[in-house]
Parts: sequence; C-alpha cells; structure tokens
Amino acid sequence: KVVYVRETRLTTLFSHILIGASVLIIPDPLNRVPIPVFYGLFIFLAITALGEFQMWERFVLIFTEQTLYPPFHYVRRVPQKIIHCFTLLQLLQLGLLCLVSFGGSAYLKMFFPFVIILLMPIREKVLPTLISERHLSALDGEH
Repeated sequence: KVVYVRETRLTTLFSHILIGASVLIIPDPLNRVPIPVFYGLFIFLAITALGEFQMWERFVLIFTEQTLYPPFHYVRRVPQKIIHCFTLLQLLQLGLLCLVSFGGSAYLKMFFPFVIILLMPIREKVLPTLISERHLSALDGEH
C-alpha cells in the first residue's frame, strides 16, 4: 500500500542543466567520438524504447496467437480484426511519412509538413468511417 509519494523535480532540473552544459563541450570532445558510436547509441535508445509504444505492442500482436495475447485494455474491448486493421492503417501512415522524409529528392522532403497535417483529417474523418468511434477511443486511449 502506497502511503505517501514525494515528487521532486531536482533530478529533471539537474539533467537538463547537464544537457545544456554539454553544448559548451560540443566542439572538442564530441568531435573525437566516431559517428558510428552515435548511430549505435541512437539505435540502442530506439530499440529499448519500442516496448513502451502501443503501436509496437499491436504490431507484435499480429504475429502472436490470440490465446497468448497479454491483457491490454484494448484487447478486451476491441475485436482482433479491428486491432489489426487499425495497426495496419497506422503502419501505412508511418510508411508514407518515412517515404516522404527519407526520400532522396529534396522536393519530396518539402511535403513532410503537409503529410503531418494530412494525418489529422485522416484520423478525424477517414478512420471513423472504417472503425467505430467506441473502438477508436479504446485503441487511442491509455485506459
């Protein structure tokens, strides 16, 4: 039983101060670190953060047997077919974003803000025609 929680913001404050102070050392020490080391660090951070994303959890569910599904809140409220449909639609949107942002043409990269803006009407207008609002709220929400 939790009796008392003391919230402290000192850790966050100190970490942000150290991040800001690192700007002062960028020219010399960071130039000595090879670029592949940074790539490895960023890949490690990305892979370790994957477990916290609901989209990744739903992507893994595509390859998991239904009897082995973990007890996520949306698994109990939304049918399997709709969960997979929603996940595939989000993966298509992510693929479009990657195509535009990592595309070789500079002209294609200029459309990145428009694609981001286009995602809002897709979510608000297109998805409710494909998936019921009750299921969308269960898939979007944390609880």
